Amino acid sequence: MAEQVALVIGGLAGGLLLLLLLIWVSCCLWKRLCAMFTYEELPGTTAASSTQGDKLCPPYAARTQTSRPPGVPFVVPPSFQDRDWVPLNSGEWAQVPRDPCPAPELLPHTSSSNLGMVGTINPELYKFLEDTSETDFPEGCLGRLWFSLEYQQEAERLLVGLIKARRLQGPSETCSPLVKLHLLPDERHFLQSKTKHKTSNPQFDEHFIFQVSSKSITQRVLRFSVYHVDRQRKHQLLGQVFFPLKNETLAGDCQRLIWRDLEAESLEPPSEFGDLQFCLGYNDCLRRLTVVVLRAKGLQLQEDTSFVSVCVKVSLMNHNKFVKCKKTSAVLGSANPVYSETFSFKADPAELDTASLSLTVLQGAEGEKSHVLGRVVVGSYMYARGKQLEHWNEMFSKPKELVKRWHALCRTTEP
Repeated sequence: MAEQVALVIGGLAGGLLLLLLLIWVSCCLWKRLCAMFTYEELPGTTAASSTQGDKLCPPYAARTQTSRPPGVPFVVPPSFQDRDWVPLNSGEWAQVPRDPCPAPELLPHTSSSNLGMVGTINPELYKFLEDTSETDFPEGCLGRLWFSLEYQQEAERLLVGLIKARRLQGPSETCSPLVKLHLLPDERHFLQSKTKHKTSNPQFDEHFIFQVSSKSITQRVLRFSVYHVDRQRKHQLLGQVFFPLKNETLAGDCQRLIWRDLEAESLEPPSEFGDLQFCLGYNDCLRRLTVVVLRAKGLQLQEDTSFVSVCVKVSLMNHNKFVKCKKTSAVLGSANPVYSETFSFKADPAELDTASLSLTVLQGAEGEKSHVLGRVVVGSYMYARGKQLEHWNEMFSKPKELVKRWHALCRTTEP
């Protein structure tokens, strides 16, 4: 009996010990499991995380703060909040995870938008305009000349750079060009380039200096005369370029690169009272009549005046009544003045049948009344004949061009 009682007590004690062991083991496993799923927050990261969230992703930060209960370290957002729909090439749609704080360059954008992403470069905005000066030559062009100009105000020096010429029309295939530079109205003194042998596209790269005062520089005209030198060293004129030295051209001590087409020398002898060269053009869309006064030659100036200035007055008339009048700048002391000035007049197509242009060359002296040196009228059959009528009609037959011609001056009085 005593043995049975001892066995029962021993069994209960052993069972209690086993139960305590199981409880201890269970507690250890529970602590390990709790340690695995517990998120420990580092000190000082809470404030930084909330601040960055406000700056980068305000919508997500606000939603996390309002939907997170106190005591819960994090909230798993619903599946529709962390995914986005993006289009595929086949026209279908796929669902992909979305970063809570997407970078600006990774934001999805529709293909129908015409605007590029922020930071991209549009190549169309950085295209350079093609230089067509060496490719686009008008029909009948005698050649083209490139040069540079710079006027030094303090030293009163005009620096001329003779750069190159292209497509010179020589008398034969072997052209040997040279260029003479005159500063008109001085015809006696000139500077000359070196001769380039057997080429229609010479490269000169030469520099010349003219000493001229700042008071008279705007009254001077730079003339380039391009010659062909044959085997006997005779000079044959290929063409000329006249460039008036205006204020806008010489403004500032900076170099300006310029090109001009060569003009043929007028072989006709000067008329009795001189000749005037000008261009005519009419734009039907803008209803604009354009007149470009180029130059005059062989003017019969009065010899008894010591200070002479010559200008051209351009008058638009309708039914022999003045509509508008404009004048060129005055050129001092030259019987062959160069102007190269452009004037525009508003004129309806219906008015052109009764309209005409009167160009009058005037000589003025200090303290004296202007004196008429000559006049030319171009217009319809009512007002003009011969070359003047042909010039007027050619203007309408070539609406996209400026028609250039020489006209002889006459001494008829103005109406």
